[in-house]
Amino acid sequence: MTAPVRVLVCDDQALIRTGFATIIDAQPDLEVVGECGDGRAAVDLARRLNPDIVVMDVRMPVLDGIEATRLLAGAGVDDPVKVLVVTTFNLDEYVYEALRAGASGFLLKDAPPAQLLHGIRTVATGAALLAPEVTRQLVGRYAARIRPAEGTPGDVALTPRELEVLRLIADGLSNSEIAAALVISQETVKTYVSRILTKLDLRDRVQAVVYAYRRGLVT
Repeated sequence: MTAPVRVLVCDDQALIRTGFATIIDAQPDLEVVGECGDGRAAVDLARRLNPDIVVMDVRMPVLDGIEATRLLAGAGVDDPVKVLVVTTFNLDEYVYEALRAGASGFLLKDAPPAQLLHGIRTVATGAALLAPEVTRQLVGRYAARIRPAEGTPGDVALTPRELEVLRLIADGLSNSEIAAALVISQETVKTYVSRILTKLDLRDRVQAVVYAYRRGLVT
């Protein structure tokens, strides 16, 4: 039997924390190994318990979820922990910073339980989870802030087709949607995505989205 995915739940609202834990623990393939109510406790517990994934709130006391994520999954962190950010606001101004800090994805707190469970399982496998409806709006409200001058499209070492796929990823399209838009197979899309991540030295689709917006590849 495969060992269950070990989950640490961090949210400053006890009711939400308990709700998440109850939903997660009811699944045979998932196990809650700890709960906490602030980012500092999340960092300490994650380092001690070594969970497979941390479900992380953004706005918390002592240390917010962004900084906690950076300490657990940011650049230069040895043995980074997978973090799934769960936020109240789909246009929360901190979401982008959480992704930059190393989060593997995010969901909204009003998402149905099945979506939360799917998100945990998806991120636990090493894939990224980025809600399309949030992705499409991410740059809309914060374009000036999340597109600093860090190069131009001419600096990107991608083929025209790879750039096209990257732009569609940044628009929040899934592999199947990209395949339909470009009239190619999903396997071909997966190959393009893999090449893009390798060429740009990116961890996952979330980092690809951030990269695309920061380089001005999408508007």
